[in-house]
Amino acid sequence: MIIVSPAAAICGIGIGFGLWLVIFRSPPMRAMTLSERIEPQLKSQNLESRLLRAGEQNLTPFGPLERILRPVFRDWLSALGKLNPSPGATERRLKQAGVNKSPIDFRAEQLLWAAAGFVLSLTVILIGAAAGRFSPILAAAVIIGSAAVGFVLRDYWLGAQVRRRETKMMAEFPSLAELMALAVGAGESATGALDRVCRSANGELSKEFSTILAETRAGKPLVVALEEFSARTDLAPLVRFVDGIIVAVERGTPLADVLRAQAQDVRDSAKRDLMEAAGKKEIAMMVPLVFGVLPLTVVFAVFPGLAAINLGF
Repeated sequence: MIIVSPAAAICGIGIGFGLWLVIFRSPPMRAMTLSERIEPQLKSQNLESRLLRAGEQNLTPFGPLERILRPVFRDWLSALGKLNPSPGATERRLKQAGVNKSPIDFRAEQLLWAAAGFVLSLTVILIGAAAGRFSPILAAAVIIGSAAVGFVLRDYWLGAQVRRRETKMMAEFPSLAELMALAVGAGESATGALDRVCRSANGELSKEFSTILAETRAGKPLVVALEEFSARTDLAPLVRFVDGIIVAVERGTPLADVLRAQAQDVRDSAKRDLMEAAGKKEIAMMVPLVFGVLPLTVVFAVFPGLAAINLGF
């Protein structure tokens, strides 16, 4: 019976992967993209030297290794993009989180998190194998599960970023709505009020307003920019606020009154949420009170009597 050490198995896997990468992933063996097909016909128009071109930004600290494995990563990312049932949902969530990345970069980060989980679990398995504790089935389950957990954990972290940013936006919203109402009441237009808010405030919601203002200055109509902002947010008060501005701009209704009413609605909603959270905390506080404080109170109240009975008084 031939016994193969874990180090020899790892070396064999590494050599096999390297040979596969050299032979089957070399440029002559890869399918040409559209840009590579039309590049020879555009050389007369692109006279820039290839030595002066800026290199692609690395996503990992392993620069040379990442450049070697970049074609494989691109193939994996394209395959993941084809399997994604809603490709626009990832881009929308990235915009909601305020992350300036493309969906391809996000998928690459997910793969890197999965690879980190894979390497970490593989290291633990190898340490256990060196100590004489090794189970092939358990090792395979732990390695695959760790990679899957790393992949899903990056998506969960993106959702946490979205929730945290939305909480900050809702906290800023009433004050910014009141500031816009004051600016409009003083004679400013909707675009001027947005400009004043962006110059006076500093926060997540003011950054969104700055994006809307930049798109408006670039030539996009204000109504279209506001509709795009309304489409990429899930916060109902903000959607109503933007819809109110759109209606006021299109139909000429008093914008200041609309903004003040929206701000008051958000403040009332915040009060209701605070009361609801206080009610939930009150119920949660009953657990330590009933199972912790109350038994101690009973013990302190009953113990003197029991001690007096035992002493015969």
